Amino acid sequence: MAAKYLTPEQDSEIRRWERWNRNYFMFAFLALTIILVFSSQLGLSSGESWESLGILIALLIVPIIVLQLKLKCPACGHKIGWQAKLMAPDQCKSCGAFLRAKSK
Repeated sequence: MAAKYLTPEQDSEIRRWERWNRNYFMFAFLALTIILVFSSQLGLSSGESWESLGILIALLIVPIIVLQLKLKCPACGHKIGWQAKLMAPDQCKSCGAFLRAKSK
């Protein structure tokens, strides 16, 4: 059986997802670090109420979950989801396609 590889168009779709995922993760990590370090100076948390800080943290984390659940195998359309971390996995578990274009 011949190995299945992505077409260049499908490969660019996966690389675009990886770029968005990586860039948003770096933005969210930096934003969360700044927010948590300076939360009391920014007036986001006090001894009694963390409500606004919790909402802000949730708003930064929800897009990470959405990006993870959005990734589908371009070859078969199967949702890859949590199988991917910051980068797409090497191979789709459903159809076995390599999630890279075949190099010449």
